Amino acid sequence: MNKFVLREKSFNFALRCIKLYKYLCDRKKEFVLSKQILRSGTAVGALIIEGKQAESKADFVHKYAIALKECNETIYWIELLFRSDYISELQYESILNDANQLNKMLSSSIITAKRTMKLTTNRQ
Repeated sequence: MNKFVLREKSFNFALRCIKLYKYLCDRKKEFVLSKQILRSGTAVGALIIEGKQAESKADFVHKYAIALKECNETIYWIELLFRSDYISELQYESILNDANQLNKMLSSSIITAKRTMKLTTNRQ
């Protein structure tokens, strides 16, 4: 995988979460759940950037694992917004698809990094 794909996808996802936050505040007058999705949805990309500057492979895995948790939390808020009728089915499916793609990419990156760590440890 191109190392910039995950960064680009997470950045675009953060932008979508910001736009969703604005929509929820301006149009739906919803201020609590929208803040949660803003926080967790933008944290994913920030943690990926931190992971790229990790001090070690273990630190990289740790940062990406936290990003994965934030992504999963964002999926929870998206589901809650849909089930409480704040977003339409079309909005829900679209942003959920992006979140699920990020989730899979992060999971794959973590698995690969752990495998590499294990191979490095076994060689020593």
